[in-house]
Amino acid sequence: MTSNLNYYDINAPEFFESTFQIDMESLYQPFLRYLAKDASILDLGCGSGRDTLAFKNKGYQVSATDYSKELVEKARCLTGIDVRFESFYELSELNLYDGIWACASLLHCERKRLVEVLEKILKALKGNGICYMSFKYGDGDSYKNGRKFTDMDELQVQNLLKNFDNILLLQQWITIDKRPDRNEDWLNIVFQKQN
Repeated sequence: MTSNLNYYDINAPEFFESTFQIDMESLYQPFLRYLAKDASILDLGCGSGRDTLAFKNKGYQVSATDYSKELVEKARCLTGIDVRFESFYELSELNLYDGIWACASLLHCERKRLVEVLEKILKALKGNGICYMSFKYGDGDSYKNGRKFTDMDELQVQNLLKNFDNILLLQQWITIDKRPDRNEDWLNIVFQKQN
């Protein structure tokens, strides 16, 4: 994770500029349709703060974390929210959130620690809470610009979720990267924590 962290700290201005204006509305709706209008949402690995700001502007109670100090500062400035400098490995809240949004963040989780992080997400969600997560589409690990990605396909997600008896998979679909200079496929997952 160190190389990933260094990448985002060093390239924070470029990353921010390339991501903060992307229209993500088509991805928000499959997640938000399960949440009440005043729901509490954690943006886990918020990056530029784009989604944090969108949820805040829609009236949700939003918290956010990221593990790049530079991006935490940029997200704080963009959103006016006290974004926490924290890794998804450090998530420790219990029954606090109605929804957890992990857009393009868990793809930096070590594959062998995905079960551990999902356990933390489940503990942080309230009963019947909703989680969205996305990964680059693939069946292995990939590397780009010094960053390591844990790619996932449908079978791997199925096998990951099998580790839990309190997860209901609500939706899973593939999208194409919304950045104009990319043509990568993404796997999107929405699941519910069962009581």
